[in-house]
Amino acid sequence: MTDIRQTDTSIELLSKVLDLRAKNQQVISSNLANAETPGYSAKTFSFEDQLRSALTEGDMKPVTSHPKHIPLAPSSLSQVQGTLSTTRDNTGIGDENSVSVDQEMVKLSTNELLYETAITMLKKKLSFIKYTLSTGA
Repeated sequence: MTDIRQTDTSIELLSKVLDLRAKNQQVISSNLANAETPGYSAKTFSFEDQLRSALTEGDMKPVTSHPKHIPLAPSSLSQVQGTLSTTRDNTGIGDENSVSVDQEMVKLSTNELLYETAITMLKKKLSFIKYTLSTGA
């Protein structure tokens, strides 16, 4: 049986986006949990540029279920892991904690909205596949 991810790039992409958004949620949550911890350096998880590169660069290796099939999914997508960076407090005042609760709350809301959007898109895609299979089209 063929893996569904091999037949549809969007399913693989949305699955990867959900995984990366979940990691981003953990980083943001950690920052918020440590907002009052003296000396804590805020972390930022970024993956959008890596994801964009995996989809647009020429280094993608196609995945097919048969050598004569047209390539449909990039294998380099699985290699996107994201980057974790640290922001140190350079103000020289206070407890040297670099977490801005306001900024983290904006990041949290944005990440949550984009996560929910990816889930909705994945559900619609899977519903379409289910409908197609059930009608025999």
